[in-house]
Amino acid sequence: MAEALEDAVEAKDKRVALIIAILALFLALAEAGGKNAEHRSTEQNIEASDLYNFYQAKKIRTSVIEADIAQMEFARQAATDPNVQAAADKQIGAWKSLITRLETEKPDGMEAIQERAKEAAEGRELSNHRLEHYEYASGLIQIAIVLASAAIITGIATLMWLSVGLGVIGAALMALGYFSPTLLPFLG
Repeated sequence: MAEALEDAVEAKDKRVALIIAILALFLALAEAGGKNAEHRSTEQNIEASDLYNFYQAKKIRTSVIEADIAQMEFARQAATDPNVQAAADKQIGAWKSLITRLETEKPDGMEAIQERAKEAAEGRELSNHRLEHYEYASGLIQIAIVLASAAIITGIATLMWLSVGLGVIGAALMALGYFSPTLLPFLG
């Protein structure tokens, strides 16, 4: 009779140990996913910042050129020599075409730079949503592992089932973080 009881306890301990091993696997996946999402978020943040800085530099350059155009137009009106007026008109035309090129050229025109910066910022936000999911999943799975360990020590089956429930919720959050990180807007 005592031997049958020991075998039953040992079988139960093995099941809980298997649950802990599975939870540890999910924890490792959640942690790796979180690190990856954090890395991607940082990369995309740097990219967005660099692109916005590049845009600002081009915007400053066009503003300076526009100020030069205004001065040249004023000087052209004051000039009486037709050759000076023609040279001023030529320079003003060159500066205006430079501004147009700075604003619209591909792939480094100001419009294209703004679009790329916006895409990088959106990618960063998506990575941040993923990171939130992975962090919550990791926390839940860690709690689940503690509860499963406590179930072995105390023999309370409810702790094991609670552990399994939290592990399933953690795994679901991890899957949502990977496949659909914006589905739960309150997590990010």
